[in-house]
Amino acid sequence: SSGINAEWPLRPGEQVEEMRKACRIFFFNKGVGPDGLLRENWVESNQAFAEAERERGRQGDGSLILLLSNSYYDVLDVNNDGVISPQELKTMMKAFDVPQEAAYTFFETADTNHSGDLDRVQLGTVFKKFWLSDD
Repeated sequence: SSGINAEWPLRPGEQVEEMRKACRIFFFNKGVGPDGLLRENWVESNQAFAEAERERGRQGDGSLILLLSNSYYDVLDVNNDGVISPQELKTMMKAFDVPQEAAYTFFETADTNHSGDLDRVQLGTVFKKFWLSDD
């Protein structure tokens, strides 16, 4: 579950709404407001978010990165088989107008056990690497 206090399993429309809620919570905490975030504030905002995320971990509070990752996972696992297939990921990337090559690169990076599917932990791990990377 995404950790947004929802009853599971959700119907597809409810899953999308939970993902939207998770995105709003996540990006608000990244410093993105109704008018967006100025480019010159992006680095500082990311650094502040990363430190706050680490502090949430030290305090035993829930990770906002995992909140986001879990909500995406719930939407992506269209057939509810407990894993995300390359096709399910490709569909999501297409919806976000991300090039197909990026979907394959993302999948290869996330599929650390080379099973051909992504589980919830793998997706969460790659989200954490992305959002907490200093690069």
